[in-house]
Amino acid sequence: MPLDITIVAPGNNKVIYQELAGSYAAIEPPIWAGLLASGLRNSGYSVRIIDQEAEGKTSEEIVRDVSEEPSRMVAVVVYGQQPSASTQNMTAAQEVCRALKEENAARPVVILGGHPSALPKRTLRETAADFVAQGEGLDTLEGLLGCDRLDDPVKLSRIPGLWYRSNGEEVFTHPAPMIPQRDLSRRLPGIAWDLLPMKAYRAHNWHCFTHIMERRPYASLYTSLGCPFTCSFCCINAPFEKPALRCWEPEFVIREFEVLAERYGVRNIKIADEMFVLNPHHVLGLCELLIERDYGFNIWAYARVDTVQDRFLEKLEKAGFHWLCLGIESKSQHVRSGVEKDRFHEEDIVPIVRKIQGAGINVLGNFIFGLPDEDYDSMQATFDLAVELNCEWANFYCAMAYPGSALYRYAVEKGWELPKHWHDFSQHSYEMLPLPTEHVPAGEVIGFRDEAWHLYYTNPSYLAMVERKFGQEVLEHLKELTKIRLKRKYLIPPKKGVILTV
Repeated sequence: MPLDITIVAPGNNKVIYQELAGSYAAIEPPIWAGLLASGLRNSGYSVRIIDQEAEGKTSEEIVRDVSEEPSRMVAVVVYGQQPSASTQNMTAAQEVCRALKEENAARPVVILGGHPSALPKRTLRETAADFVAQGEGLDTLEGLLGCDRLDDPVKLSRIPGLWYRSNGEEVFTHPAPMIPQRDLSRRLPGIAWDLLPMKAYRAHNWHCFTHIMERRPYASLYTSLGCPFTCSFCCINAPFEKPALRCWEPEFVIREFEVLAERYGVRNIKIADEMFVLNPHHVLGLCELLIERDYGFNIWAYARVDTVQDRFLEKLEKAGFHWLCLGIESKSQHVRSGVEKDRFHEEDIVPIVRKIQGAGINVLGNFIFGLPDEDYDSMQATFDLAVELNCEWANFYCAMAYPGSALYRYAVEKGWELPKHWHDFSQHSYEMLPLPTEHVPAGEVIGFRDEAWHLYYTNPSYLAMVERKFGQEVLEHLKELTKIRLKRKYLIPPKKGVILTV
């Protein structure tokens, strides 16, 4: 008997990260593929997962695998560890869909994920997939697997969240409802870890600064879905009906941690929730359970400057949270106001970072250059803030119009040039093309970002802090990393004096 469904998680880190893919970038498990596989198995369907990036497979090798172990259907699940990664994985997804249909036109292929949910009609036009699932995907996949006539429009019309072709037109059935919070543990009962190549995954380099040569084993998981905020540059809520946060109960989540620790020996863990440090019941409840078990985890998670409360920090540190990632984005409240991220003030940023560090937790600061209201002075101010904070790690991004975000809709309305290929929505790709601002051309935003990154990681004050906190081995690791300069097609070097030497 054939399997009911093969789930393919597409990806090609070499295209997305250039030279950084070799030993610096993380290799992360496909969380949504694992969640959907678990949900389908819970409904009685037989499932397998092919993780293209982790297994190092070409599209042709995926086709061969599907032929050798046949299934009734293939689902190409296009997600990533951050919301924008769905779009950058679409190039690989297109190649996989095309190869599957060329080998067996009769076997149905459905594509789903953040990007397909944001642009379902376009995805149906641009891929060889037979169907697009808009939304979280579980109801749509179960509807397709339970349908005995996938060529019958009447039967297809009953399947929620489904796009398909009919007489040369793209047809949508009706929206699929979000899974209610009370049903999460039943409908999406954890990740099907046993279907994933667990030995292949590798943590971020900075995540393991206290043990830089021990980045495996590694895992990432969700403890909640969605986000209640509406930052205009973010596309997190594209698969969902509205901005909202739904949490698995801490008692359910801790069982996932137990499986990772006891069955797979995992200690390095990322909580991939878009906003973890928010709900006190959820955060403190999970911390208490982690403290009780004392597995010695090295965890990192996302927070916001305006959500970090004093009562969280002691519990987080004791529970093994060694890193918190803060979306600082810009020093300028005016610039942050333009992208609906102005609930905290400039004067709040430094004290919050110092408070987190004072609790024994490292800080990863996220900064964005090129937001719509930016000029050179505001970008310089943001870089100066990053240098002042001297976070243990910092990510510098260019503002990108990711499908599913308000910024994408704004860019389309304005007629601004966007990347020609989906993988070039990656921050690290060769043909990455960010948005221009009212004052700074896109190429100069790239030049500013890349120079800022290099100056930050070669700054003597930063390197001295790293050596003091993490040792000589990490210092040498960073010196090797900064020898890599990304190749950029559209880069324009920053004007003289735009970035001051630190």
